[in-house]
Amino acid sequence: MPAFVDRPGARIAYAVTGAASGLPPVLVTHSFLASRQLEDEVGIFDWSPVTGLGKRLIRFDARGHGESTGGTDAEDYRWPALAGDLLAVADTVVPPADPVDAIAESTGCGTVLWAVAREPDRFRRLVLAIPPTVRAERTGQGEIYRAAASLIELRGAEAWSRLVDAFPPVPLLDRGGWSRARRIPVELEVLPAVLRGAAASDLPADEMLATLHHETLVLAWTTDLNHPTASAEYLADVLPNARLVVADDPEQVRGWGALAAEHLAA
Repeated sequence: MPAFVDRPGARIAYAVTGAASGLPPVLVTHSFLASRQLEDEVGIFDWSPVTGLGKRLIRFDARGHGESTGGTDAEDYRWPALAGDLLAVADTVVPPADPVDAIAESTGCGTVLWAVAREPDRFRRLVLAIPPTVRAERTGQGEIYRAAASLIELRGAEAWSRLVDAFPPVPLLDRGGWSRARRIPVELEVLPAVLRGAAASDLPADEMLATLHHETLVLAWTTDLNHPTASAEYLADVLPNARLVVADDPEQVRGWGALAAEHLAA
């Protein structure tokens, strides 16, 4: 059963796995329009090797996703606001004076980087997996999200289902045998706000990112227009202590858990 953190306009569901130790625990975000449960079902990301280090994994559902609740104000779903939820979860589980590590997926990379920019001393090491579109490329992605939000409000769930089915699969994931999720763990009345919040989001300014000296592992895969390797290359360039690993084969993606564990063990 999950535990919950009460936040303005939301309850954030989280769960902790792994035995407590003196090592920094690891906050884990999920991908956009996903949840902890959905990611377990799909099975692409497996961060369990990290618990083998004696670290705890703190996984949570983003506001409005999965078992977390949320309202209909798009501002609550912008990455800086979601960073506040992440920090609240951290403060609930880990004493504020103790550092944490973080593993971020997709738009969770934006959430984590806003949280690190706000409280850099709270974090030790980072893993940023499949960063989303950023900067100039974010404009086109935002137009798609805003159009989808309007379509949902106009025509409801059926139109959204057709839209999801029309998205082309990621070739690398197809080759790996991973099935695409056919459901979105976000309530229909909340979904337009979630999409508009993502559309209005981007990373902290380059000048701020350049001050984040945390050791960072950036993981990217090829053939995914929503998570282009250019975004990962950009982060690896602007963050002072970042290392980039790009997967062009499914077996390399299956090794990401071990890579993350190695990075966070240092």
